[in-house]
Amino acid sequence: MIKKINADICIGCGSCQGVCPVECISFTDDGKCEIDASSCIGCGSCQAQCPVEAIEDAE
Repeated sequence: MIKKINADICIGCGSCQGVCPVECISFTDDGKCEIDASSCIGCGSCQAQCPVEAIEDAE
């Protein structure tokens, strides 16, 4: 399932970005991470890596 980042929880550490096999995670202007849903393959690597559990399944 495609993932999304809850910006209210994200601390902008970038650990998710480093493990994404399709490089669909970038930083927003406010220093948080965001996932490009059109590129996400739903592998869950980012979700498993996030230390604050800010990544969840997109609806």
